[in-house]
Amino acid sequence: MDASPSTFSEGPEDPFAARRAASVVIDARGLIVGWSERAEALLGYAPDEVIGRPADDVLVDNSRDRDAVLAAVELCLRDQGWFGIVPVRHRNGNRVEIGCRARIVVRPDATYEWYVVGAPAQEVVQWETDRSVLDGLFRRSPIGLAIYAPDLSLLRVNRAIAKFSGVPAENHRGLRANDFLFQPDAETVEAQMREVLESGKSSIFAEQPVHILTSPEQELVASSSAFRMQDSSGRVLGVAQTVEDVTDRYRARRRLALLNEASARIGTTLDVPTTARELAEVVVPDLADYASVDLLEPVNRGEEPVQGTFEPMRRMAIRGISSEAAEVMYPVGETIAFPPQAPHLRCLAERRPVLETYRDSRLPWLADDAERSERVLSEGLHSLMVVPLAARGLVLGTLGLWRSRRPEPFEEDDLTLAEELASRAALCIDNARRYTQQHQAALTLQHSLLPGEVPGHPAAEVAHRYRPADPAAGVGGDWFDVIPLSGLRVALVVGDVVGHGTHAAVTMGRLRTAVHTLANLDLAPDEVLAQLDGLVDRLAVEQEATGTQSPQLIGATCLYAVYDPVSRRCTLARASHLPPVVVTPDGEASLADVPAGPPLGLGGLPYESTELELAEGSLLALYTDGLVEARQQDVDEGLARLREALTVPARTLEETCTAVEEAMLPERPGDDVALLIARTRALAAEKVATWELPAEPTAAAEARSLTTHQLTEWQLDEMSVTTELLVSELVTNAYRYGEGPITLRLIRHRDLICEVSDRSSTSPHLRQARITDEGGRGLFLVAQLAQRWGTRYVRDGKTIWAEQPMHTPMPKTPAF
Repeated sequence: MDASPSTFSEGPEDPFAARRAASVVIDARGLIVGWSERAEALLGYAPDEVIGRPADDVLVDNSRDRDAVLAAVELCLRDQGWFGIVPVRHRNGNRVEIGCRARIVVRPDATYEWYVVGAPAQEVVQWETDRSVLDGLFRRSPIGLAIYAPDLSLLRVNRAIAKFSGVPAENHRGLRANDFLFQPDAETVEAQMREVLESGKSSIFAEQPVHILTSPEQELVASSSAFRMQDSSGRVLGVAQTVEDVTDRYRARRRLALLNEASARIGTTLDVPTTARELAEVVVPDLADYASVDLLEPVNRGEEPVQGTFEPMRRMAIRGISSEAAEVMYPVGETIAFPPQAPHLRCLAERRPVLETYRDSRLPWLADDAERSERVLSEGLHSLMVVPLAARGLVLGTLGLWRSRRPEPFEEDDLTLAEELASRAALCIDNARRYTQQHQAALTLQHSLLPGEVPGHPAAEVAHRYRPADPAAGVGGDWFDVIPLSGLRVALVVGDVVGHGTHAAVTMGRLRTAVHTLANLDLAPDEVLAQLDGLVDRLAVEQEATGTQSPQLIGATCLYAVYDPVSRRCTLARASHLPPVVVTPDGEASLADVPAGPPLGLGGLPYESTELELAEGSLLALYTDGLVEARQQDVDEGLARLREALTVPARTLEETCTAVEEAMLPERPGDDVALLIARTRALAAEKVATWELPAEPTAAAEARSLTTHQLTEWQLDEMSVTTELLVSELVTNAYRYGEGPITLRLIRHRDLICEVSDRSSTSPHLRQARITDEGGRGLFLVAQLAQRWGTRYVRDGKTIWAEQPMHTPMPKTPAF
């Protein structure tokens, strides 16, 4: 590349160069005997004006500068030379600072003269500063400086490079990068130099890992910058490179980046195993070659570990740079009982990290497992850190970090980083543990508040679905129930407490318990809702009086239906709840016409029951509003979709529930959803016997006769004595204390049910008769003979019923 000299003239030239410096010769008497043209240009004196005159008279302002000049002359005489700055008088009388360099010159006749060269002081100072900087770069600079020839051999290096390479500075000339760096690193360095040399474009702060031949186990990170060197004519002289050891800075930056990455990657879920796996994935390979996360057993169950006791730990996650070493480690899911001398237990006991190195030795804490110890060491394990996973005062487990492939052992900075990572991860694990604990509590609450597996019932086949709006909590304010009643009847219930979450679930549990209690009293549906209405009103008043911060109870809805498989009649009442969908056996779906009634909690307003006759095999679908109400559709549209989803024939009830879920519900519904579907059954006529008896003294005898005859027809003769006694007592009780005609009904199913009805609403009471009493033992005998008994009330009277388990007839012994 050709270029003019001016193109490359960066920085001042040597001010004492012959073509730039002023030259003056002074003899031993102090007379000026030589004067150059540059001196004339610099000071204004022509040669004939100064030659032969004393230098101090011409060049020195005696009034101001004489003392300073004499001091310089004295040093010059003493040292036979001098360099410095002196004030000189210009021809125009101005004072000029001149940088001077004086040397003694001996003539052939043994006389001497002083040869002085000078230049403006500012140029001399700048030049000397540049020379000092250059000298400092090679002798005192902590940043390495290397000068390469065009063939990339070294011309000169400073002492920092010599310290970096381990080769004395004076021995670098002629060497190349691969004489003190490993070949791959040397090739990278020379590629950088060659690109700078050829392109002329400087390289700035290029970082690369390097390995020095004299310390192969140590990895350094060097930051280098390079620029091409050219003379004033543009001729390429080589490449200058600065090199700085930034290992500590690089590692600190990498640790900070790892912490930032950990913040983003650890704790993405509230799941303990997932959080443990995320921690192991973050630390490998940036910090360790292999990692393991072990947690105390209670943590996995969401419980707080008992501090000071060291139960076995469960391996939750492992991660490694190779699969071979992972095979040596304890697998995920295994429960590990570490020996007392193991670093993991020491870490737990002392609540502080443990840092160990192993060099050609065995692992003492694996002494009982020599094979595993040998396999671990065969993988090159040489450094181990075990860090406690502690959060909120609890030690949850340990993080184990291993190095084998990476040559340098763990150091204190690595330990500090591991502690920070473990601390952050422990908080996430503890959050996940607490969530697990709360979630399990919520699930326990849900399982206790809602029916589990609904048992089969002779009146109806049922299936159900429950979806809370908050899947994390697992509970809500909706509920359903299937409650067996006397006479093979069944109560189907669906309700909805306003609100979501635990508070609504607890209120729902109280209402569900109340429904069970009222159902056991065999109250009519409208009476059940009336009692619930009063309960909700009292609960709201009670809650308001306590002044709690929890959401206030503002109401509930409920649908209560009772189906009788003998009559195939279903009696329903609803408290502001959506009506059920009835699907006939031939697939026709419609909404049952049931009076709405006010919501529960308003107080004092009546409810009305409706009675429907259902064909055997009809579907009765009860649901809460979360199933059909959505932001993007109105209720009528939702009900239409529900009817359509229910009418597909030839499906099991479970398949029907699934079809309704898929058709009606998004992945995360905005409200709690309860769905209960029942397919009605009818009891065969031959399993029911009903008689009208007159309210006369002979009614009991007639009832016994009819009962005996019916039991014989049903082949239940072995139950005749007990059943006759039950029927006799119940009919006698109705005759004495009841009104109107008496109805006797026997129902044969899994149990034998005796029912006696009359027109009276008087309530029978079970009591212990005194010895002197002539009567009063009827209901006592009934309670003793029957498996269950009770009373239910209807609009025109009451029914007293009793159940007996049916005995399976013993097979007859064959005669030989």
